[in-house]
Amino acid sequence: MAEGDSLREHPVLGVETVGGAVVVRLGGELDLYNAGEVRTALAGAANGSPSRVVVDLAQVEFIDSTVLGVLVEAHKSLGDLELAAPQLEVRRALLVSGLDRRLNVHDTVNDALAS
Repeated sequence: MAEGDSLREHPVLGVETVGGAVVVRLGGELDLYNAGEVRTALAGAANGSPSRVVVDLAQVEFIDSTVLGVLVEAHKSLGDLELAAPQLEVRRALLVSGLDRRLNVHDTVNDALAS
């Protein structure tokens, strides 16, 4: 990597339609610096009125309060927002913030799609 290139990965790894749902795959470190990209991806996922939006957190290493706020905003606007496959650090952030009780959290994307 050349000097000056960003070491940060793009937070949105992909968006795909699965049946009537849209799966947004996120990865890396999610924080203040890329919260806008996450917000834009979630808003875009809502276009077309999917049956639900599933946020795949399997490759997320860190999430800060700014992006947790983005998830809450998306939940309020979409109604049916499902979080899937959070790893230990992300699961801990959801637990400490109390969002594990406000948002639907599933062990796998398939579980979230089946709910």
